[in-house]
Amino acid sequence: MNSDQRFFDFLKERIGLDVASVGPAIIERAVRQRSSASRAETADEYWQTLQNSREEQQALIEAVIVPETWFFRYPESFATLAKLAARRLGEINNLRALRILSLPCSTGEEPYSIAMALLDAGLKPHQFKVEGMDVSPLSVEKARRGVYGKNSFRGQDLAYRDRHFLAEGDGYRLEERVQEQVHLQVGNLLDPALLANEAPYDFVFCRNLLIYFDQPTQQQVFEVLKRLTHVDGVLFIGPAEGSLLGRFGMRSIGIPQSFAFSRHQAPEPEHAPAPVFVPTALPVRRTVAPPPPVRNRPFATVTPLPVTTRATNPDAATLLANIAALANEGKAAEARAACEHYLRSHEPVAQVFYWLGLLSDVAGSALEAQGFYRKALYLDPQHSEALMHLAALLQSQGDTAGARRLQDRAARSERADSERKR
Repeated sequence: MNSDQRFFDFLKERIGLDVASVGPAIIERAVRQRSSASRAETADEYWQTLQNSREEQQALIEAVIVPETWFFRYPESFATLAKLAARRLGEINNLRALRILSLPCSTGEEPYSIAMALLDAGLKPHQFKVEGMDVSPLSVEKARRGVYGKNSFRGQDLAYRDRHFLAEGDGYRLEERVQEQVHLQVGNLLDPALLANEAPYDFVFCRNLLIYFDQPTQQQVFEVLKRLTHVDGVLFIGPAEGSLLGRFGMRSIGIPQSFAFSRHQAPEPEHAPAPVFVPTALPVRRTVAPPPPVRNRPFATVTPLPVTTRATNPDAATLLANIAALANEGKAAEARAACEHYLRSHEPVAQVFYWLGLLSDVAGSALEAQGFYRKALYLDPQHSEALMHLAALLQSQGDTAGARRLQDRAARSERADSERKR
């Protein structure tokens, strides 16, 4: 066992992080950062420090899980929650408050978005309570402060900011009425006894987390999530995780762009269009800080991918930027049409096929998605996002060996990219 493997295993045990999902270079950089901060001269010396200090263990975890999130990401999820919450209150005859869980809650944007959405939908404060939980004490403390910078407010519709925030210096402070609806605490989803004495939740948000675990850990975490979710409850996930939940016996409730699943097929709302699942933001992976570019963390939501292209044609660059904007806004048909327009008028690039694959993937067209991901990899064999999403797709179909080969390629690509940037 080499010295780095010890740190990989430590993070796997503590937060479930599969090194292949982010690449070893990410973890190695975090270890170097913390070794320097703790003045350890060798890997063995830092390992001993890590073993003997709970504070250093948490510091290493914090170095890996850089939070990056914003309010009302995946807006249709919150609109769906508001409709389902009203229905659920009727089913239980308003005899108790709805119980809602957000984990990982990161720095609070998601649980507070849940509270704002329900208050705006007309629910009274006594009709619901939101629990937010994260493995990072630093993130939970920031969430409790309730003060946010401009980066937490994205998209064109920011009317909620005027309703629920007060300007304070260079940021915005969340009003107490919203904060009082949310209880925040530190907790680890890998703990099989997590919230063991609590009643199940009517709605659980756990998004963009399972894709960073290996298959046994996914199963372990899913069993915890299933226990935490009421038998008639709804689980909200990330756009790339639908195939995983399908493998675990969950079913989409059939509301487009909601990424909501239940144990039993829920009736579709009247006049609902055919299910088409579309990401409002392109997924990226966790990162180690510093420096930019920031990738992603296992216990936080994700940030949109930057528009990257080798094209020098300004028209091509404009089209690529437009595709990214449409995909980030969840406009499926428009994003697909923009991809097709690009391919008709310009030389093909891997990123366009990756977007087409992602749109097909979350819409449930697995074979079509595979074709697009493979086209992206034909043009760019080291396209890390295409590698990881195709790996997840193969794993969901039982091709573990194929998935592992792609994960290994993605890890090597990450390592090579990290070396080039030093």
